[in-house]
Amino acid sequence: MMLLWSACRYSGVAQNKDEPYCENKWFDKMVKQTVKGTVPTLDVSELKERYTEFQILDAREPEEFNVSHLKNAQLLGYKEMNEEVLQKLDKNKPVAIYCSIGYRSEKMTEKLLDMGFKEVYNIYGSIFEWVNRGYPVVNASAKETNKIHGYSRTWGIWIKNENAEVVYK
Repeated sequence: MMLLWSACRYSGVAQNKDEPYCENKWFDKMVKQTVKGTVPTLDVSELKERYTEFQILDAREPEEFNVSHLKNAQLLGYKEMNEEVLQKLDKNKPVAIYCSIGYRSEKMTEKLLDMGFKEVYNIYGSIFEWVNRGYPVVNASAKETNKIHGYSRTWGIWIKNENAEVVYK
């Protein structure tokens, strides 16, 4: 079963197992207050389970992506959308987009849906939740790493995995 969440079910914290959620209840509350719920959302565990079905896009900036990203993810960017990546995507194949917590990826999901992509999902809690659950990330050389870009010191506090090394370069 696909785990989707929309703004109409806003509650501050996930009400049942069918709603995407972040394991840390305070992070979950912050994510729900930050994202607007304007697009379909996918839980990180659902993405992990069905990973090969998706075209994975990273809506962060190159310096964040180069520290670490999800394996086989393509850098879409946020300030400037990578047109080369966009041209190579299949509009009929599912797309999963993430950023640090979900705000930028929600905006990019809206853009792709407006461009005619059929099935696009914002990853709930994005790469921070992915790392918090202990799922692997890779660096610019495609080697597994424990480093994660914290975006800023304010946002980096939400990376709660004790094995993760938060960097800000």
